[in-house]
Amino acid sequence: MSIFKKYVELSLIKKITAALILGVIVGLVFGSDAAVLQPFGDLMIRLLKFIIVPLILFTVIVGVNQTNIGSLGRKGGKVFLYYLATSAFALMVGVLIAKLFNPGAGLSLTGSESFEVPDNPGLSSVLLNIVPTNIVTAFSEMNLLGIIFTAIVFGIAISYLRSSQQYKEIGNRLYRGVEALNEVTLTVMKGILQYIPIGILAIVAKIVGTQGTDTLLSLGGFIGVLYIGIFVQLLFYIGFLLVTKNSPAQFFREARTPMLTAFVTQSSSGTLPVTLNAAKKLNLKKSLYGFSLPLGATINMDGAAIRIAVSAVFAANVVGDPLSFGSIIQIVIIGTLASVGTAGVPGAGIIMIATVFAQVGLPMEAVALLTAVDVLVGMGATALNVTGDLVGTTVIDRSEKDWKEERVAG
Repeated sequence: MSIFKKYVELSLIKKITAALILGVIVGLVFGSDAAVLQPFGDLMIRLLKFIIVPLILFTVIVGVNQTNIGSLGRKGGKVFLYYLATSAFALMVGVLIAKLFNPGAGLSLTGSESFEVPDNPGLSSVLLNIVPTNIVTAFSEMNLLGIIFTAIVFGIAISYLRSSQQYKEIGNRLYRGVEALNEVTLTVMKGILQYIPIGILAIVAKIVGTQGTDTLLSLGGFIGVLYIGIFVQLLFYIGFLLVTKNSPAQFFREARTPMLTAFVTQSSSGTLPVTLNAAKKLNLKKSLYGFSLPLGATINMDGAAIRIAVSAVFAANVVGDPLSFGSIIQIVIIGTLASVGTAGVPGAGIIMIATVFAQVGLPMEAVALLTAVDVLVGMGATALNVTGDLVGTTVIDRSEKDWKEERVAG
């Protein structure tokens, strides 16, 4: 058997795990010289982004045509409420954990830090961008909310044609064509998944080689508290899965691949093809995950929410002005709204943190300090974002099955 065939047949999680280990070793051995591998990591990100638009478009259209409109509205309501509730819960977890450990106490700003506040589009702008003024622009700019809206509208239109007497044949032909394109897209994605371990090795080697251990040690307390918050949120997910009669072991067996990919790439959107593949392996309904996961990659930011909370407590401790109860409530509300619509790409967390800091009067110099460990904290936060998307989809899928069973029994 050829080496290539053995590689293809090896499970993706084993290949990614091996890539992570090798990446760390290469980064430690070669240091900053490991940055020469960066193009291989960039290629992986490009391949994942390359497949996102057709994957969302065709998956959502097929999903819409596999369910009725009433069911779609019910599922959409559940998805949105779940994302909003878990983001708020994650913020509260972050605040409580941070107040317990008080990261940043004893540190001080030198006055040399500077940070320019990036533009935040605002909630109203995000909501308006759901309806793109130009479909081509929405696709070229990777406006996920706009692409999802377009796919739902055209999916409903095709569904209407299929149910009408006059255009039934045309509608069925269109649906079969989209279904075929969806299968072609999934086939291309299978090929891209084989390259992911190579890209992960390159990215990890570059991060370890260039970041080193100095940055980690200087802000180790902040990083440690943030990862404790992430761990607590994961425990919440496990409890939620158990309460809703889902197997955590089965869930994490499939979820670990997108979790690791998100950890390395720091991109919820870039990890989307892998997340969709995991949902398929979990036997979730395509009519649900086809829109819940792309939507989650854009608006569900549990990891980013914890990051906002811990960052706020850290900044308050650094300036020696602990947060009041009113400020904490304000952070939870503003942080939840700020997380909605923020692009799931590397660096987006800094925008949310700056937005919250500006609203509650925390120093922007502290944001500059936190950018030093942006990569290290962004990895964990993004992995949690993706996990939250999959947990929500799994739980809602179970609730839909229970609802149907109750209706049949009734």
